[in-house]
Amino acid sequence: MAMIGDFGFGLLGYVVPFLFVLTIIVFFHELGHFLVARWCGVRVDTFSLGFGRELFGWNDRHGTRWRVAAIPLGGYVKFAGDENAASVPDRAAIEAMSEDERRGSFVAKPLWQRAAVVAAGPVANFILAIVIFAVLLTLYGRPVTEARVDGLEPGGAAAAAGFQVGDVILSIDGTAIDSFGGVQRIVASSAGDTLAMTVKRGEGTVQLTVVPQAREVQDRFGNTQRIGVLGIRRDVQSGGVTVRRYSVPEAVVEGARETWFVVDRTADYLAKVVMGRESADQLGGTIRMAEVSGQVAREGFVALLNLAAVFSVSIGLLNLLPVPMLDGGHLAFYAYEAVVRRPLSARAQDIGFRIGLALVLMLMVFATWNDIMHLTRRMLADS
Repeated sequence: MAMIGDFGFGLLGYVVPFLFVLTIIVFFHELGHFLVARWCGVRVDTFSLGFGRELFGWNDRHGTRWRVAAIPLGGYVKFAGDENAASVPDRAAIEAMSEDERRGSFVAKPLWQRAAVVAAGPVANFILAIVIFAVLLTLYGRPVTEARVDGLEPGGAAAAAGFQVGDVILSIDGTAIDSFGGVQRIVASSAGDTLAMTVKRGEGTVQLTVVPQAREVQDRFGNTQRIGVLGIRRDVQSGGVTVRRYSVPEAVVEGARETWFVVDRTADYLAKVVMGRESADQLGGTIRMAEVSGQVAREGFVALLNLAAVFSVSIGLLNLLPVPMLDGGHLAFYAYEAVVRRPLSARAQDIGFRIGLALVLMLMVFATWNDIMHLTRRMLADS
């Protein structure tokens, strides 16, 4: 009985943090669509958190049904004239509308308004991330450790590049570095890339070029990750650790920078996967998100909020991919319409949506397979 209880508690320890993080992200994504749609005069039929059977809900004074559904793995906003949650137009329903009803439908709106409504979801994800980062920086600041080299690994990338003990890294590829953690974040996602570094040495500066080596390492939760490493060590006991405080305006700017960093690193990884320079086995799905959420939740609520911001950026960026069924696919259709001055044919859109659905399903299956293999490797390593 105790074993069953421990399992149940452990399961809840992953599920509850995951649903908390996912619900925040989905709510603000859909709220972005909803608010801009209302601003553009689009009638919103449904605002749903989750899919499937409705658990509870209510109607607002504008006639929108707000609902919480049984499968809490996403959500949607359904506009007047939509056939389904993916905003595929219901042409039969649109033709049956009165002139007044048609004016309130999504498809009847000008191109710029439709594009604004679609883009508002991912933009809301980015704004949410900026706000979370800014709030945490304002309240707690950021621990900063000087980017000084206190030790070199023999045969490591830094030693081969000419680094010396006592060097302080000032910038990487033109990006100013103010902490050792900033070095680690850039290097970790740059395995095999050539990085140009400006280094303070004594009273002067030197320019060094280094290529981080790819290495599999274990994080503090026991997960194995393949990252780039320089082979340098920072001795925290030697001092140089401070807590940097931010005013609200400074925190907002820094939050925007943090959000852009996640966008840049994520886009860089995806590009490397497409070009065959990086393995796709790091792509995770729902299971991996739940696992990471549970692990981070053990460190506290602040850490979980920070993770929610990172996930929010990633999901916003994923939705901007030019794949039909995703927001980016709709925007690609609108870009075509803007160039040729007419919308894509109904048949072409239907084919596009079918292809998009197949691609999304294949991505979900692939990510789930990666998650299962990741868990299998962990269980074998623990056994």
